This record gives sequence, structure tokens and C-alpha cells, in this order.
Amino acid sequence: MQIQDLPYPDPGVPDARSGPRFLWWLFRNQLGGQLRSLAWGLLHFVAVCGLPFCVGLAVQAVVERSGAGLALAGGLMAVCGAGIALGDTFLHRAAVTNWITAAARVQQLLARKTARLGSALTRRVAAGEVVAVSTGDVEKIGWFVEAVSRFTAAALTVVVVCVGLLVYQPTLGTVVAVGVPALALAVLPLLPRATRRADVQREKAGRATELAADTVAGLRVLRGIGGEELFLRRYRRASQEVRHAAVRSARMWALIAAIQVLLPGLLMISVVWYGVQLAREGRIAVGELVTVYSSVMLLTYPLRHFEEIAMAYSFSRPSARRAARVLSLERATDTEGTREAVVPAGDLYDPATGLLAPAGRLTAVVCGDPDEAGRLAERLGGHPAEEGTSVLLGGVPLDELPIGCARTAVLVQDKDPVLLSGSLRELLDVPASGAVSAESALAAAQCGDVLDSLVQGSLDAGDPMDARITERGRSLSGGQRQRLALARSLLTDPEVLVLDEPTSAVDSHTEARIAEGIRSLRAGRTTVVLTSSPLLLDRAERVVLVHEGEIAAVGLHRELVRAEPRYRAVVTRETDEETAARGARGDGAAVPGALTELGEPEKPIELAGLTDIEKMHEIEETA
Repeated sequence: MQIQDLPYPDPGVPDARSGPRFLWWLFRNQLGGQLRSLAWGLLHFVAVCGLPFCVGLAVQAVVERSGAGLALAGGLMAVCGAGIALGDTFLHRAAVTNWITAAARVQQLLARKTARLGSALTRRVAAGEVVAVSTGDVEKIGWFVEAVSRFTAAALTVVVVCVGLLVYQPTLGTVVAVGVPALALAVLPLLPRATRRADVQREKAGRATELAADTVAGLRVLRGIGGEELFLRRYRRASQEVRHAAVRSARMWALIAAIQVLLPGLLMISVVWYGVQLAREGRIAVGELVTVYSSVMLLTYPLRHFEEIAMAYSFSRPSARRAARVLSLERATDTEGTREAVVPAGDLYDPATGLLAPAGRLTAVVCGDPDEAGRLAERLGGHPAEEGTSVLLGGVPLDELPIGCARTAVLVQDKDPVLLSGSLRELLDVPASGAVSAESALAAAQCGDVLDSLVQGSLDAGDPMDARITERGRSLSGGQRQRLALARSLLTDPEVLVLDEPTSAVDSHTEARIAEGIRSLRAGRTTVVLTSSPLLLDRAERVVLVHEGEIAAVGLHRELVRAEPRYRAVVTRETDEETAARGARGDGAAVPGALTELGEPEKPIELAGLTDIEKMHEIEETA
């Protein structure tokens, strides 16, 4: 795999049982690139360590006044120089390729996992951790994967040089052969402590990243409540903890680096001192002493890769562990699809609650618990966060369908939809049936003022479809973002559309028009709206009350608001005291009086004979 061939057609199925297993899986999937890097690394390191032999031959030739020997030494030095240049160039090329392709593979795996899990991902792993894994962690993982081949080449070179010195000059070669392994192993006692400090640093950095991501995501709310300074203090404290942890980790790695410099220096001094004694006694030639000295000096170059591989593993191990944790997440009931990839049609039924959404009708669901509504929406979409009985669409369990087919059949828009940066045209460029136009979807979602705002914010956009949307739509209000997301969902025109509180951030007049638009545009299609808004409930063809995880009542909104106290308590926010007072009066049609700022109840508003929508308008005007 070359860089120009990215992305991978298929990144593969990772071994995510642990961080080391994941690193080993990445290495095995890059075996060809690793072997190329190893070959070029051997050429480069052997050529570098071959220079001392050439220098020794040249010195000995000068001592013996041998022109042929000097010419031979010069030729060998030229060969070594060419090997150094060629090996270094292609080693760097192969190493960078391995690094980038490994990082790209991890990013593709993370993107695939994110798309597969959908909104369930951030409920099981913090969004900041996902960001940290997909940015900083992938670089550290790629660093270790590519460093393995360079380290292997360096280790083999050290072995070759030590063996060569034993053959070339056994006396000094023995000193080098004993001293070099001691140099390589001297830092091993310090590595566990350095690794622990690196783990602490990564953990604190991950928490700081999570805090930063959450703060940026909620910046508008923070400014609204004046909480910017509070979160700044929290982030400042978290960043200082990261700094202290980084300093402690750097101190340990500085000590390891110092040892890697000190011990080779001591070995070099020992070799020179002992070699001089041998030369005085005539037991070795001057050229042999120069060769051994130069070899020991140049061995410090491949020995540095022992320190690098230790650092790379220490920093990549926690990163690989975090990546493996994300990649090991699965759907609560994950199957490859035991049925053919045919989108089913029919009624939508949830056995867990008994909810039935008839095909082709608009069904509204009222849940007193917002969390329960969110879990119900997940189940209806076929990708629950928890294991349980599968939702049936036309009698077909959604969990037995491939994830792509399940999402084609049922589209779920949660209560906090995300808008990606780009133009409005790109936002609405989604898989769709083609039966609904962008203009119809925008009109049904009441996005007229949103289009005007986008055009005003994009001076170079004559067509509203070319207007730019900032990241997460932060330049828009909450209601405007909600309506654009609703238009995107309506445009897809799925077999079943599930909307979780689609109008919670819009005013009542706009909400009434949106309710009518949804009913009109989705006529003949199965639509489930989880809401407690009377304006949406009044437009529904079927209203279902879910209480404590079970179906408590089914009917029309006007029937339930009169006959079902639990339904009325959720929809009208009626308290227990107001319910008791209503029962004492025996008036099921009156609406409790509003509370004044001092908490004193006003006279109940008489709304008998009015529709529920008229009642809501009357209450607003009176308030």
C-alpha cells in the first residue's frame, strides 16, 4: 500500500482485544512495507558502520605506505557513502509510508465504527475521547508501527558489527561485544516507571481534550448563563495537570537519554585506553585500533533506536488501548444480516413497550421521561445501546437486518441533531427516495427565515442553497438548527421516520405550521413523533402514552387530555395539587389558572367549547 493508493478499499477487521494485540495486528497488515523498511534500514546502518573498517584500512595503508591498500580503502568508502545515501533516502520514504498508512488505517476503522454505532457511540464513549483517539492517538500508533522495522534493522546491525569486531580483532572485539548489550539493556529498569508516567500524561491529556470538546460544544449555552469563566478555570486546572505530568514524564525520558549518552562514552573511553595498551605492546596494529574506536563511536547511532522504540511503545500503548476500546464496541445485537438486504414494509412494533405504529399513519408518542423517549427512539431505529427484544418492521426483526438496510428502512432524528459545516446544498445532499424535493422539505420545516439568515451571513451566495453553514450550525439559533435538521430528515423520505422532540426549540406559531407540514408531506408514510407538544399531538392520527416503559393509553389527543390524568399531567404540566382541585370541581375541560410571579394562583381561565389549539393560544395571550 502506497500513500497515493489511500484510502484502503477495506481496512480489515481489527484485533481489538487489547492494545498490544491491536498493534501486532497493524504490524502484520503492513508486512510488505515493514520488510521494505527493514531492507533499506539494514543497507543504511551497515553502510554507516562499515565506514570505520574503511578508515582503518586507509590508516593501515598509510602506515605501510601501500598505494593499492589506500585505493581499496577509498573505493570501499565510496561504496559505503553511496549505500548510506541510498539507504537513508529509501528508508525515510518507506518509514513515512508505513507511518501514514498505519494512521490512515486506524482512522478508517474509527470512521467505520462511528458510522456503524451512530449516536450510540457518544453515549458509551465520551466525545472528547473519540476526538483524541482519531487525532493525536493515531499518530502515536503510526509512529510505533513504523519504528519497529527501523529498530529491527538497528538491532541486526549491532549484532553484525559485534560479530565482525570479534572476527577482526578478538581482544577488543570481546570488550565491545560484552559492553554493547549492557548499553542496550541498561535502561530497561527505568522503562516501567517511564511508561507509567507516560500513561498518566496521556490520561490527563485525554480528560483535558474531553473537557475542551464539551466546552466548545456548549459555548453558546455557557455564554448565556455566564459560565465561561467557570469552565475556563476548570480547563486551566486540567491543562496545568497535563503540564505537570508532561514535565515528570520528560524528566524520566531525559534521564534515559542521558544514560544512552553516558554509557557509550564510558565504553569508548575503555576501548581507547585498553587499545592503546595493546598497541604499545604490539598486540594490535594502529589501523585495527582506529577501526575498533570508530566502530564503537558509530554504534551510538543505531543504539539510539533502542531508546526510540522504548519511547514509541510507551506512548503508543495507551493510545492503542484507547483505540481498541472504541473499536471493540458493537451494537447491542450485532449481526451480519441473516436475511436478504430487502427493505421491509409494514407496521412498526416494539415488543418491549407494546408500541404499535401503523403503516402509513402519523403516530405521536408521549413519554414522561425524556431518557425513556431517547431509548425508545434508539430501539425503533434498530440500533439500541442495550440488549433486548428487537423491534419489528412488517414482522421482520430490525436487528437481523444489515445495518445499512435497517437505516434505509427507519431513519431516527434525535433531539440534538448535528449540522456539519458546508453549504446548504451539501447539507441536503443525502441519500433520498427522490419523491420529496428540497424546496418541499424546507417549506414543510418552515425554514424560510433560516434561508434569509444564511444568505445574509454569506455575502457571495446569491442562491440560498450555496449559503455557508458553520460548524455545527453555531451561527444559527437552536430553533433554526432544529428546523434545518428536520428538513434534511424529511428530504430522505424513508419508509419509517422517527422524530424525537423535533420542535422543542421553536415558538408555538411556527410549531403549529411545522406540525401541519409534517402531516401533509408524510401523508401515506409511517411517521413516529416522540413529543409532549399539544400542537403536534393534535395533528397526530394516533397518540400513544408510554408510562414506566409500557403502553398506558391509546387514542386521540382530545380524548386522552380529557380522560387520562397521566397523559394530561405530561402534556399540560399539571401538578398533583391541580389534578386534585380539578377532581374536586368535577371540571374536566377547564385548564388550571396560571401562577403569578409571587406563586399565587389566578382565577382559572374558562376555555370550555374551544379546541386544544385555541386553548393554548388563549393561555399564551392571557399570560
